[in-house]
Amino acid sequence: MIAITGATGHLGHLVIQTLLHRGVPAHSIAALVRNPEKAAALAAKGVQVRTADYTQPDTLRAALQGVDRLLLISSNDYNDRPGQHRNVIHAARDAGVQLIAYTSILNANRSAMILAADHKATEDILRTSGVPFALLRNGWYTENYTGSLTQTLDQGALLGAAGTHAFQPATRQDYAEAAAVVLTTVGHERKTYELAGDEAVTLDAIAEAFTQVSGRPVQYHNLSADEYARTLVGFGVPEGFAAVLADSDTGITRGDLSTDGRDLSRLIGRPTTALSQAVRDALNS
Repeated sequence: MIAITGATGHLGHLVIQTLLHRGVPAHSIAALVRNPEKAAALAAKGVQVRTADYTQPDTLRAALQGVDRLLLISSNDYNDRPGQHRNVIHAARDAGVQLIAYTSILNANRSAMILAADHKATEDILRTSGVPFALLRNGWYTENYTGSLTQTLDQGALLGAAGTHAFQPATRQDYAEAAAVVLTTVGHERKTYELAGDEAVTLDAIAEAFTQVSGRPVQYHNLSADEYARTLVGFGVPEGFAAVLADSDTGITRGDLSTDGRDLSRLIGRPTTALSQAVRDALNS
């Protein structure tokens, strides 16, 4: 039995679709969700839908019964994420789960990004848990930019604070396929995968791709981290999250979201999705 936490989220849903495409029987997949009603489409395909809340250990113990391999997708609730993850990890240990694959962040061991702290803490919990694990250190998502493509095209501007520094985003589908490979093949215990796209891009290059694919001009406007955070707050982004986003661009300038390896394309057995293709897909969605 393979279980996926956060199964109704963007990444979790794609992982399940990829597992089904790889021939995993639907009844051998457990979708762990807080609200089963949101997983009705998965249940209709024969996927087992189980109630699981990171903050309620009793639900986790029940949901993980009979599970051999677990994909622990990091919580999107920033209130004590390591504590929430600890609940899942300990419940998995007690249920006899044989492998936990955890979606961490690229270069978690050395990154100074605010986002990296919770991932570092979770990795430490995994190392002391006694449960075999694999670390899927996902880099930046292309959808961080294509997800707001319509607004960016309307404004003709892409804002950020990463200067001309390059990083290597990949699509959710790329990361989902990597997770599915780790969940369905052997030899991943105690492995750390630094996952990022094959293509190094700058925010200028992303703006140019938006322009070329859409035919509408987009320019990148580089701001200081403080100015970027203030601008995001002005757009209605909560102050704390705005600070995280600005700090992440600072991380790009340090190389926190770059890697020389090709772990992602090696795992999925193909080149990662090109930026131009990801933009075309976003325009057509």
